[in-house]
Amino acid sequence: MNGTLNILAIVAVVALVVARQFKARKFDTERRVWLLPVILAFLALRDPHLLDPHHQAVSVALLAAGVLVEIGLGSVWGWTARLWYAEDGSLWTKGSPAALAAWAGMIVLRGGLYVLGSALGVHQGTNSLMLALAALLLVRGLVLGWRARTMEAPYRVSAVR
Repeated sequence: MNGTLNILAIVAVVALVVARQFKARKFDTERRVWLLPVILAFLALRDPHLLDPHHQAVSVALLAAGVLVEIGLGSVWGWTARLWYAEDGSLWTKGSPAALAAWAGMIVLRGGLYVLGSALGVHQGTNSLMLALAALLLVRGLVLGWRARTMEAPYRVSAVR
């Protein structure tokens, strides 16, 4: 994929995720949280220009730092979502206002890594951003799934006739 297609894919994924995040919706515990991250990671890793060939060590360090930052922020983001049981016993989720702070933190930290890389003369493509986004989405999905599995379902007494 070239840079323009990567940017379009990233923008589409982020728009979809953000739009879904702030609307209350049923939480599907059987959802494949790994599918979209695997696709994004595959697209990022198959590109031979993921690393700058003239600054490989620094490029690897920036890539690793970016993925680690997104893993941490994905965990934080997973904890910002509100989970609750509806009266029918279904589990629901919705992003809280704290999710906006998590997104702001992600943007600031990604921008800081980009500025650092530019100051060091490292060419940074969109593939590193796509790989970091894959890590972010995977960790958020795993955190939400874990939270959902560990929540106690409400106890209800059924009417006896």
